[in-house]
Amino acid sequence: WILPLSARTAETAEILGAKAHGLVVLHRLGLPVPPGFVVTTEACRAFLRDGRLPDGLDAELATAITGLEAATGRRLGGAQRPLTVSVRSGAGVSMPGMMNTILNLGLTAETTAALAAETGDTQFASNSRLRFLTGFASALTGTDVDGPAAGDVEAVQQLIRQRCGRPIPDDATRQLEMAVETVFSSWDTPRARTYRELHDIPHDLGTAAIVQTMVFGNRDDHSGTGVAFSRDPNTGENIPYGEVLFGHQGEAVVSGRSLTRPLHELADREPAVWAGLVDALSRVEEHYRDACYVEFTFQAGELWMLQVRSGRFVGAAAVRVATDLADEGVITRQEALVRVSPEHLRHVRTPRMAASADVVARGVGACPGVAAGRVATTTDAAVRMSADGPVILVRPETSPHDMRGLAAAAGIVTARGGPVSHAAVVARAMGKPAVVGVTDLVVDVTSIRAGEHTIGEGTLVTIDGTSGEVALGSPPITTNTADGPLRRLLEWADDVSGDRSGRDEVQRLTSAHTALGHDSRHR
Repeated sequence: WILPLSARTAETAEILGAKAHGLVVLHRLGLPVPPGFVVTTEACRAFLRDGRLPDGLDAELATAITGLEAATGRRLGGAQRPLTVSVRSGAGVSMPGMMNTILNLGLTAETTAALAAETGDTQFASNSRLRFLTGFASALTGTDVDGPAAGDVEAVQQLIRQRCGRPIPDDATRQLEMAVETVFSSWDTPRARTYRELHDIPHDLGTAAIVQTMVFGNRDDHSGTGVAFSRDPNTGENIPYGEVLFGHQGEAVVSGRSLTRPLHELADREPAVWAGLVDALSRVEEHYRDACYVEFTFQAGELWMLQVRSGRFVGAAAVRVATDLADEGVITRQEALVRVSPEHLRHVRTPRMAASADVVARGVGACPGVAAGRVATTTDAAVRMSADGPVILVRPETSPHDMRGLAAAAGIVTARGGPVSHAAVVARAMGKPAVVGVTDLVVDVTSIRAGEHTIGEGTLVTIDGTSGEVALGSPPITTNTADGPLRRLLEWADDVSGDRSGRDEVQRLTSAHTALGHDSRHR
C-alpha cells in the first residue's frame, strides 16, 4: 500500500498519483525534495470500497514512519526533535484544490513544547500547532476554519467536538491514520465530484496520500512559500512567473487570503533561493520538454520543491510556447502542432472590453477572455441565478467549497488572491475569464462595493480577464488580430496537410492533426 518517494520508485502516476509521480521526477533530477512516502491510490480505492483503511496499512505506516525518522533524525511524537509531516492528496489526474491537505501533523501538546524549546520560538511553535488543528478541522468538518485567528487550541477542539463528535487526538500516530482517512474521504466530497463531472474524470480512480517531512515557510524572516511557472502562463513569454509569500505556509498562496508578492521579488530578498528556483525551473522544463509549474517552500533560506507538473497553458500562451520550443529545437514542428488543440485556437483571439467601458474596479487578469453576467455574491446565489442567464461570481476569495458556484458562473472576480490563487487556477482549468486581487472590493451578502460604487446583487457587469477590469453593463467588445506565433503555427499546419485553401484556423489545424495521425478529440 505504501511506496517511497525516491528514485527507485518506478510506479505510474495512476498508482502514485500525479503529484507524487512529479516528486519522484524531482528526486531523480537531483532537486531538493522533503523526505517522504506515498500511500497509493490502490489503498484509497480499498478504503472507499470497504469504508476503512485496508488490512496491513497500519503496519506499513509504522514501518514507513520509522524510515522517515531514520532519514531525518527526528521522531513522530517525540519529546525531543519531534518529526512533523504534511499529508497531501494527489490523484492520477490533477484536481486543483478539490481535496484535503493537512500541514504540521504531529504537533501534540508535548511535541509543541519540544519544538518551542528546539527553536527558541514559542510563538512559532504554538501558531504551527494551531494551524494544524484548524487545517484538520476544515478537512473534517467541510467548512473553512481560519488559522490562528480562530482562537486558541481548546476553542478549535470544542468546534471539532461539536461538529464531529470527537476531538483531534493528542497522539501523533493516530493523527496520521486519521489524516490519511480524511484525505481519502475527500475524494468523494460534493466539490470533488462536481469537478470530475465537469472535466470527464472517472469517479473510480481514487487519490494517493503523500506524507512528507514538514518544511516551515513560516519559520523566520528568511522563510516563505510560492508557486512558479517556467514561462508566463498569460502570454507564453520565456520568463519565470509566479507569486511568493514571505513568512507563510503553502496554503496561504493558493487560498488567496493573503496578499502575495510577484515572484521576482524573491531575487532581491533571497538570492540563493532565487538561483536555486531558476535552476530547478530550467531542469524540469528540460525534462518535460514543456513549460512547467512548481510549488516550493523555503525554510531559513533553504529551498525545497513540493510539486511539479506541465504548465497546461491555454489560448495564445499555448501557441507561443509550442512555437518557441520548436524554434529552440526542444521539440519538432510536428510535436508543436500536436500540442496545440482546436480548443486552444478557439481562445487564441482574446476578446477585450473597448476603451469606452464604464470601469468601476481593477484587479489582476487571471484568465483571458470577457464575460458578462449578473453579480452573484455567494455560491448558492450563483447556482440559483444561473438558471435565468449568465452570472459573475464575486467573492472575497474562493475555496473548494465554492465549486458549485464556480461551475455555474460565466466569470469570476475575487477581492484577494493573485494569478495562482484557487480562483485563478480553477478558472484557467475551466477556461473562464477571471479577475483577482481587486484590492478595494468589499463583498457583502447582497451587494459589492468597489471604491465609491455600490453594486447590488443581480446587476449586470462585464469582466475582462486580460486587463483585470470590471465594468458596469455590457460594453462593446473588440478582438485582437492573429499574432506572429499563430500565423507561423498555421503555416506549419498547411505544410503538413498540403492544403492551402484558406479555410478557418481550427480546420487548418485539424487537417494537420489528421495528416499526423493525431485525433484532436483527445485533447
